[in-house]
Formats: sequence, structure tokens, C-alpha cells
Amino acid sequence: MILAAGRGERLRPLTDTVPKPLLEAGGTTLIAWQVARLVAAGWRDLVVNHAHLGALIERSLGDGACFGATIRYSREAEALESAGGIAQALPLLGTGPFLVTNADVYTAFDYAALAPRLATLDGERRLAHLVLVPNPAHHREGDFALTGECVSAAGAPRLTFSGIGLYHPRLFAGVAPGAKARLAPLLVEAMTRGAVTGERFDGLWIDVGTAERLAAADRAARHG
Repeated sequence: MILAAGRGERLRPLTDTVPKPLLEAGGTTLIAWQVARLVAAGWRDLVVNHAHLGALIERSLGDGACFGATIRYSREAEALESAGGIAQALPLLGTGPFLVTNADVYTAFDYAALAPRLATLDGERRLAHLVLVPNPAHHREGDFALTGECVSAAGAPRLTFSGIGLYHPRLFAGVAPGAKARLAPLLVEAMTRGAVTGERFDGLWIDVGTAERLAAADRAARHG
């Protein structure tokens, strides 16, 4: 699943007429970069959620055939936040564990590396597996601690959640379809039970949340 429902307030006025996932880096939209990298890594059955100007996203990506993928859409009248959007899309995602990534991330992460991890999420002892990155300048405090493969909400050193993760549907059992819900509280609760694992990625990763970071992604895309 690619999360693409965010409004992109910090990128206004660009996002007043163009949804953030359709902003470009190196002449290609952010979400197209993600779709292409997922397909190259073997993830070809995709779900995209959207809200603000979502029809433009559907028009841009179509049914995914031009990428070698199948894309289905989870439409939200208003953005339901990360956990709410995922819960709403569960009928499209199936009953097994699945990968989620953000549309507004520009990264060199190899999504193929996560495929073997799917089998570790049993819906009881393991509910999620997160990709964490070194803290960027705009988020020095980080999000979670990583000890071996165990992710916890407390401890040090802290790393930043990349927006890339694997989840079992049971993580979202308490979120009603159509309800707004944040992902972090669900993850923190699961961490208290030791049900979240993780890994560190030290390669290229840009969270495109501001004009400056969009420019950084554009430079990275243009220079390979």
C-alpha cells in the first residue's frame, strides 16, 4: 500500500492544485518513483489511498499497467491519517501481512529485502516490522529505539521511522472503517508486548515535507 492522502500543508501553495504525491523529483512524480521501485522489487499488486485531489492521482497512475503493476484505490472523503487509511483499505489488502510506504518519500531502499520478513508476522507475537533511518536535521529527536531487531518506544539511541513498514491486519483490529486514527499509538502499544521488530537503513532517504526537501529530492533524482 502507498499512503497518498496527505494534504501537504507545508508545501502550499504547490499542493493547492497538485496533490503532494504528484510533485516531481527529476521530472518524475514522487509516487511514480515509489511505484517503479516497488515493481522492480517484485511488489506488483498495489493499493493507493487518496483524499485531496485524489482524482488527479488516479488519472496519473491509471490501473498501473504502464508500470507492470495492478493498482486499486482506496478513496477517502477526507484524510483518515495513516492507521485510519490503512484500516479503511483492509478489504483491498487481504488477510495476510502487507507492506506500506509513504508516497512522499524519495529513497533508494530496496523493497525486495522486506519480502522474506512477511512470514515473520503471525498476527500474535509479531504485528509489525519497521524500517528506521538515522535522524534527519528536521527530526533530531527520532521516534523509536532499535536494540538488535527489537523496536521500542523508549531507550537510546533513537532513530526515525522511515514510513516504510510491514504490518499484520490485526494491528488495526481496533480501528473502525472510516475513523481517523494515527499509526504511532498502535505501534507503541504493540511495542509494549514486544510485537514490533525493525531494521536500520543508512542509504538515501528524503521525507519530502517542505520545498527545501523537495529540491533535495530533485537534485538526488537528477544526479542518480
